[in-house]
Amino acid sequence: MANPRHLKILKQGVNAWNKWRAENPPKIPKTGRANLSCADLHRANLGMADFRRADLSFADLSEANLTRADLTGADLSRATLLEADLSWAKLGGANLSEADLRETDLSQANLSEALLLDAHLTGATLTEAYLHFANLSRADLCGVNFRRADLTRADLSKALLDNSDLTSAFVGFNLFADNDLSKVKGLEAVRHDGPSIIGIDTIYKSKGNIPEAFLRGAGVPDDFITYMRSLVGKAIDFYSCFISYSSQDDDFAQRLHADLQQKGVRCWFAPEDLKIGDKFRMRIDESIRVYDKLMVVLSENSIRSPWVEEEVEAAFEKEDKQKKLVLFPIRLDDAVMETDQAWAASLRRTRHIGDFRAWKDHDPYQNSFERLLRDLKAQRA
Repeated sequence: MANPRHLKILKQGVNAWNKWRAENPPKIPKTGRANLSCADLHRANLGMADFRRADLSFADLSEANLTRADLTGADLSRATLLEADLSWAKLGGANLSEADLRETDLSQANLSEALLLDAHLTGATLTEAYLHFANLSRADLCGVNFRRADLTRADLSKALLDNSDLTSAFVGFNLFADNDLSKVKGLEAVRHDGPSIIGIDTIYKSKGNIPEAFLRGAGVPDDFITYMRSLVGKAIDFYSCFISYSSQDDDFAQRLHADLQQKGVRCWFAPEDLKIGDKFRMRIDESIRVYDKLMVVLSENSIRSPWVEEEVEAAFEKEDKQKKLVLFPIRLDDAVMETDQAWAASLRRTRHIGDFRAWKDHDPYQNSFERLLRDLKAQRA
């Protein structure tokens, strides 16, 4: 509960409060620790008040004026700050875990290293807020305006974005405008309950380094994601890879795809991209042109299929025209080394073929994968 003496001083006004705080700074263990826990400060005018390291846990600060207040290191856990004005407030290192910050104005507030675990920020305004290393894990961020907010190293793991319930006036789309999201933690683990608005300025400011899972969850179209990095100055061949394989080798392809994606190599599956009814050669040429790199998984299953020869020939043609390496063959068995087909003989004479014959064993697989990754990075450099 709040210390009655502290509460009495605060009710005399901000000037009286700040004077007492100056005489009893937070560094003094006994008297400096202001205790306003559970205090009823609804609609209180507390602008520019000194609440450094104060205990405001469970306090009712709904609709309070806290503009430019200093709440550095304060304990605001489970406090009610509904519709409060915290613009320009100092909240560095503050504990706002499970706090009710719905519709709160936090524009230009300093929330560096603040703890916002499980906080409720539905409809809050964080325009130009400073959130360096802030922890927003599991926070409800539905309808939050992040325009120009600095989210460097902020942790959004398992945070909830958007809301399917649009009946309330303050609930709507999340807005990311003019943000650099390239150094935000946990974006791939954000929970999406609907689309968000991702500004083109955010894409450029982030240099395209935004997890695809986050973009898809926000509703960004796949076609845009495909070309996004080329739009911000990175050529498509810097990251794209088209994996061609037999459906009978699906287990391997799934594992390789997941590992490449985790390492930042953008890649797609052939069976997903080769649509029913497409003319084979036309579709092959289109895929290689768009995705730039062609990784052919050679096995007893795939080498008997006509499309392997077609794809290898198409890749060789592109290499001859562009004077750069396109084809990355890898094998799961010895079929390509033993066959008497001319294209395969040419392939094994002129190209290193990645050896994934022992892909089911962890160590040999990792060694082969690292070699493949180095080759892809060398081409991207």
